[in-house]
Amino acid sequence: MASPALSRRALVGSALALGALPTRLFAETGARLLAGTYTQEGGPGLVPLTAGARGWTAGPADAAIRNASFGVRSTVTGLRYLLDEQQQGGLGIYDAGHKRIGGGSTLGADPCHAALSPDGATLAVANYSSGSVALWRLDRRTGLPTGAPHSIAHEGSGPNRGRQAAPHAHWVGFAGNGLLHAVDLGADAIFAHRLEARGVGTTTIAYRAEPGSGPRHLARHPRMPIAYLVAELANTVTILQARPDGSFAARGVVSTLPAGFNGASAAAHIALNRAGTRLYVSNRGHDSIAVFAIASDGGLTPIQHAGCGGHWPRLFLLLEARGELLVANQRSGNVARLPMERAGRLGTASHGPTVPGVAFLAS
Repeated sequence: MASPALSRRALVGSALALGALPTRLFAETGARLLAGTYTQEGGPGLVPLTAGARGWTAGPADAAIRNASFGVRSTVTGLRYLLDEQQQGGLGIYDAGHKRIGGGSTLGADPCHAALSPDGATLAVANYSSGSVALWRLDRRTGLPTGAPHSIAHEGSGPNRGRQAAPHAHWVGFAGNGLLHAVDLGADAIFAHRLEARGVGTTTIAYRAEPGSGPRHLARHPRMPIAYLVAELANTVTILQARPDGSFAARGVVSTLPAGFNGASAAAHIALNRAGTRLYVSNRGHDSIAVFAIASDGGLTPIQHAGCGGHWPRLFLLLEARGELLVANQRSGNVARLPMERAGRLGTASHGPTVPGVAFLAS
């Protein structure tokens, strides 16, 4: 979420990356994508993107799917679970043709992130403004909810009274063994929710972040017991050692911004390449993608800050099979393309298709 000085997360904003795809070929080529947009920023709805000989082009929008700030896709049923990020937060469930077949309230305000459990039986959603997490039990055959959602309220605050007067859940992720992690920007914490058959059992603090840092998203290493926590307010990435009990211990901190930069900026999206050798972070304000080399022990070394090709890079997608990184530049309303060069470095960005109010990109 962006600070008030930078916008109230443009009053509503976060990123979406839909989950795994129906076929390996489709996942590898990445020839078709979706872009979610914010209506209040001129967004026309859910926009299809298609790759061609001259790059990516935007097609006619589905105007019925508005303010989709994040969502996930089931690998079992193919259903998409898209968020409607508004004060009265909503969840829409769609089939492959984007026909709405279910959904309802997220029991909170401004839902901004979602996750499916590995077995496809549980859906979790982070409600930013209300500082809560909503949980649905899903029918594994149909993918539809089997009952009403359950709400988990976070507690806590931070020293930045303009941004941290209350909890603000910003990311959720399943860790296995019935454990759900939730990153909370307002509480400066990663919560660990122990899930049980009838809801949530215990909730503990898995990691207490630096006061005022405003943690936003978490990315796990594909092979090592390491995770990377990006902090929006501090513009940092903390290297975390994952413990067997679901808690984390800090091993180091690096800045997402280049030395000497003193302007306003807010870190946003974070992702690793498939090999687990490079980590990427978007900087809104500095308008760059920071690239880090990942050492054999999980440590980070900055190697590049590449221009994002627009203004306010919220989400990006690594399309390694195509040798490119696509960036959703929210405020400039374009999807920029950066070629991925040797050793994971990024080339010069091209403007790409115009998509007003773009907030997420997804396969």
